[in-house]
Amino acid sequence: MTFDEVMEALEGMGSEQTKSTYLRHGALEPFFGVKIGDMKKLVKEVKKDQELVYKLYDSGNYDAMYLAGLTVNPKLMPKATLEQWVKQANWYSPAEYTVANVTAESRFARELAMEWLGSPDELIAVAGWSAYANYVTITPDTELDLTEIRKLLEQVRRTVHQERNRVRYVMNTFVICVGSYVAPLTEEAKDVAEAIGAVKVDVGNTACKVPLATDYIAKVEARGTIGNKKKTCIC
Repeated sequence: MTFDEVMEALEGMGSEQTKSTYLRHGALEPFFGVKIGDMKKLVKEVKKDQELVYKLYDSGNYDAMYLAGLTVNPKLMPKATLEQWVKQANWYSPAEYTVANVTAESRFARELAMEWLGSPDELIAVAGWSAYANYVTITPDTELDLTEIRKLLEQVRRTVHQERNRVRYVMNTFVICVGSYVAPLTEEAKDVAEAIGAVKVDVGNTACKVPLATDYIAKVEARGTIGNKKKTCIC
């Protein structure tokens, strides 16, 4: 498929209802309002052409950017391209999901996550925390820097309630992911979850809720799936 063909297909899949939902979540124009399930019908074709993937993300159209995140090969992405992608993320969804998920599966996951999470730019910091959170869900514990993760848990304990709005959300997610997917640090993550309690985030005019980390980790424990890694975090 060509770039124009993909954009035409996305436009045909869009709906005003879905667009209205995305707008309530903070999406910025331009975009068509395509449901993710419908968008996935294009994945097989778009994956064949990675240059097309880059054009889709560079378009600035949210639907096209999301499709790029579903179809790019993270292992082949240059560091510079990931750094450009994070700068182009103009609201929390591209930063927290598209850029973070792709980065987590790239060769530069930990390096860029650590660089970004301390950024004064809220969306870049969001991408950093989310990338690290996703990274631990797919990476064997033997390959993780547990000392570094402990320090990040302590940073969450000390600063989460003073952080910027969406950064608070992904810090909470980080604690959940460490507690659920990194067995050697589950107890420490539970301690941090207990210490921070409920994390308040302004989610706008939506029905979204911030998960309570203590409850989330407890449910994973009850299922007996602590430490079970995911195959991918791109979805």
